This record gives sequence, structure tokens and C-alpha cells, in this order.
Amino acid sequence: MAARSGAPGLETLTGSSLEPAKRPGAVSGHLLKEIRTRIGVSQDDLAELLQVDKSTIQGWESGRRALNSARAGSLRVLKRNLLRLGGDPALLLMLDQALDADSVISFVVNAPALHHADDHPLASWVLTRDTTHMLAWALTGNPPASLPTTTKLPRRGPTPSSPRLPNDELGTFFSQMRRTAELAQRSGDEAALLRRQALYLCSYDSSPDTAAWLAEIRRRPEQARPRGWSPDWADARSVATSLTRHGDQAALTAFIETGMDDEIGEAANLNYWAYWLGIDSLPKTNDQFMIATPAQSWDALALLRGLTDRLKPGLAAVDLNIHSVWALLALRGGLLAADPILNRTLQEQVTVLLDSDGISAQARRELTSVHYGLRLTT
Repeated sequence: MAARSGAPGLETLTGSSLEPAKRPGAVSGHLLKEIRTRIGVSQDDLAELLQVDKSTIQGWESGRRALNSARAGSLRVLKRNLLRLGGDPALLLMLDQALDADSVISFVVNAPALHHADDHPLASWVLTRDTTHMLAWALTGNPPASLPTTTKLPRRGPTPSSPRLPNDELGTFFSQMRRTAELAQRSGDEAALLRRQALYLCSYDSSPDTAAWLAEIRRRPEQARPRGWSPDWADARSVATSLTRHGDQAALTAFIETGMDDEIGEAANLNYWAYWLGIDSLPKTNDQFMIATPAQSWDALALLRGLTDRLKPGLAAVDLNIHSVWALLALRGGLLAADPILNRTLQEQVTVLLDSDGISAQARRELTSVHYGLRLTT
């Protein structure tokens, strides 16, 4: 087999001295426990119903035994049986994203020698919102917004309320993500996707120096970008939105001004939103789809619904959400008359935002334009 060329510098990322992850299945195990408790069966009952040992259920739910290590056929049988027992279908769908999150975390925390950019799970697979939020659940303890709410059941004993990684594993994860981003930064376009996704995941780190590190990366000479689309467009978008999580709005304001001031940049942003929100459900292996995907290939009304849900005061990147709604309506103006219920919901959200503080002058102008269009269609 011919040797791959590999990205220069990536061969230096190795972690042979690190201990294996203590809970390689933390996210999927915690979600499995949520499914079981919402059904209302005990570990003993579930073990009997599934015809496995109770220790197997305990190992899965604690994360000590990774569900990812089970055969694909066994996982399908497990999900079918959980559905038959009354498992929430929405939670069962989320199990796949939880398994994906566990695979990324386990790879990073165990830190194998990385000789090629495409050896990393983040190098050839564009994360969706659902998988990213599963990762964030383990990194921050904050549950995904898509997690169905329920009446909290009493917990027996000191069981964890989330799959958040212990502090030592969190430290290892973020340290390795920084090293990966830095090494990918020096590796050129071959590692562009890896660099972007590593940078974004680093933004969940609450360490005091994270915002300064992200801002320093943005200021580097090699990060200077022309107006509109460039190969690093997606990288700039991710860094800008990441910085808002740390209270820095300037980068996002600059990106909206320079990164989406032409039709190509606007289309790239909407294509990314359609994929991120699951409206364009086909898996992507790189960021090129943002300019290669025709805007007519996804459901514009579904995208407007998804973006309307993100028009809320206090959201870190609300200026980007506002601009995206404005741009979508400019591209597909007939949407305002297509769904009267959505029209009313959008009008309510826009009115609340216009009466609030914390949005930029440009975002306010765009909201005013959207508000005027809504009034014309009612």
C-alpha cells in the first residue's frame, strides 16, 4: 500500500504517556440511563428483558463499558427492544449522535500518535449541531436543547446528573484539542476541516486564557482573509462564533461585514445553516459543500423555522442569526406568505428583539427590514 503524503507537523502529536479514558462511553451511557429511567424500569428489569447481565447494563450506563464496542447488529437490537419497552423515539434517535460524541472524546483523550490529518475523526466528517451538542454535554454538563424535557425522577444514590467528563479528562481533552488546532494550522488546506472543528470545540473550554488564545489565532497574519468567500471562510466563521461564547462580539461583527458581503458568502452561510440544523441531512466530508450546494436543494421554509427559533435575546451569536434570517428572506422572499403561523411567530420574535438591547446597529437595521416585510404580508 502506498504511503500517504500526510500533513507536515501532525506526526508530532502523540500521547503515549496518557492513561486510557476512564469512561469511554460516558455520553451514550448517560443517555441510555435517561431512556431507561423514563421508561420506568430498573437495571435488573432491563437486564432481564434484554437477556444480559446486570453488570453489562451498569457498565454501559456508567460509561465504563462503551456501547461503541458492541457489534452494529447488537446496537440495532438494543434500540428496537428499548422502543418496544416504551423508550422515547426522540431519545433513541439521539443515541447515534451520543455514540459519535463518545468516539471523538475517546480518540482525543486517549491521544494516539497522529501521523496524518485524515486519521483524526474530526478531519473528514463535518459535525452537525446534534453531535456537537452531545459533545458539549460531556464538556460543559449542559444538556442539548433537543433533549426532550420530562418530570425529573428521583435519583438513587450519588449518580451523576450529566455525562460531564471529570476535570482531569476535560483538561486532557482541551489540551489535545489546542495542540491539534495549532498543528493543523501549520498543515495547510489539507487539515482545514480539522483545524476549524478543533478550534470550535476549544471554545467550550472555560479556562481564563481560552478567549485570548482564540483571539490571538484570529489576529495572526496568515488568518487575514479577503472579503467574501475564501478557502478559510468556514474557519473564520467558526472562530468568530466561538469568541462570542467568551463575550467577544467584535469578531462576529467583522465577519458579517466582510465574510457575507456578496452572494457567494451569503449562500455559504445558508448552506452551512441547512446542514447544521439537519435540513440537509446528507453527510459531508469537507467544507466545500458550503459553496457547491445549490440553495434550492434544501427546504427553505424548514430553514426559516429553524432560524426563527434562534431569534432570542441573550444568545451569544444572535447577530449572525438575525443576519441569516434577513439574507434567507432576501433570497426567497415568498417564504413570508407560505406559512401564516410561522409568520406570526417570526413577527413576535422580531418585535421582542427590537425592544431589547444587545444587538448591533446592523442587526437592528436588518430586523427593521424583516419587520416591515412581515407587516406587508399580514
